[in-house]
Amino acid sequence: MSLVLYGHPLASFCHKVLIALYENGTPFENRIVDLSDESSRADLFRFWPIGKMPLLRDEARDSTIPETSIIIEYLEQYYPGPVRLLPLEIDRALQVRLWDRFFDHYVQAPMQTLVSNHRRPEGTADEIEVTAAKATLATAYSMIEKQLADKQWISGDRLTMADCAAAPALFYAETLIPFTPEQPNLRAYYDRLLARPSFARALEEARPYFKFYPYKERLPARFRDAAG
Repeated sequence: MSLVLYGHPLASFCHKVLIALYENGTPFENRIVDLSDESSRADLFRFWPIGKMPLLRDEARDSTIPETSIIIEYLEQYYPGPVRLLPLEIDRALQVRLWDRFFDHYVQAPMQTLVSNHRRPEGTADEIEVTAAKATLATAYSMIEKQLADKQWISGDRLTMADCAAAPALFYAETLIPFTPEQPNLRAYYDRLLARPSFARALEEARPYFKFYPYKERLPARFRDAAG
């Protein structure tokens, strides 16, 4: 198989690329990386010494593609499918790229900061970092709520790359900073993302690994039993 995706079922950034692949039914090998296993680790690092996941390897074109947004744009260019995730019209494409970056930087990043601080030894969390991350998430939620006032998806009436970024970011962020009753647009959007078959598939594949998530007791009800 030409395309190989290196990743892990629990990783939110991996979900972002999986959604794009599943939306278009793109054939690929989903190669799970176990960083504690030397051979699995080496298999990733030989292509990308930075060691970040996900990573796409295209054997047919002898290409290695890191970074989620670049991976999705690469797929759009060389392996297009029925669902266009990046509009052709430049102004709309820029809006999609903006919101894609928004979710990565202002939802994913603070969410990961909160999780990483939670996993530190007791008494060693950086409270300044934690406070700043919570404030960033609260601001991001307010901006998303406003953006969704007249939209089904984050940049319009069709799912795009930006929604691929939004789904896993919000899935984990909501377990840390729950949405409020004053954010009905955000809640409804989140529910639409959960119901999207591509994201539902990625979450189902992650089900056996949710037991390793530090906030597993805050996951949506249907995943809590799987988390144990």
